[in-house]
Amino acid sequence: MTQVIVVNGGSSSGKSGIVRCLQAILPDPWLALGTDTMVEALPASLRASDGGIELAADGQVSVGPGFRALEAAWIEGIAAMARAGARVVVDEVFLGGPYSQRRWQKALDGLGVLWVGVRCDAAVAAGRELARGDRTVGMAAAQAEMVHRGVTYDLEVDTTHTEAMECARAVAARVE
Repeated sequence: MTQVIVVNGGSSSGKSGIVRCLQAILPDPWLALGTDTMVEALPASLRASDGGIELAADGQVSVGPGFRALEAAWIEGIAAMARAGARVVVDEVFLGGPYSQRRWQKALDGLGVLWVGVRCDAAVAAGRELARGDRTVGMAAAQAEMVHRGVTYDLEVDTTHTEAMECARAVAARVE
């Protein structure tokens, strides 16, 4: 049985839209948690700091030891919720590629996990980023391919020309 769906993709690739659609179409209730949720929960002292998370003017993201420590606890907490019976969709950005995935794999060991890659053409994601107006310009282009290098998936979807609901249906078809 699938207990966790990990959705990985770059900024503005369409992950959050797919996650919302999954919550609407999957028969059981699923919690949606992700990297944006964690960043919003950080204290101000860890936002825009060397020890926390820092967004450069060109869209590059740097994280420090304070962020990594809280992120490790976050990942373990999500795994604990799944082990306690919650079904969880994780909206993630694997900035560390396979290293990021291995941390999740270790925490989710023994659980039913569906690994989903969300791809989007860098130019399309950059256009979405500009239209949103709430992201650092350049982040979408910088992350479009980088977050997928060395990562393995059970399923990949591409939102360049495919709507979130259609992608969500493809994911839902793989949920046991």
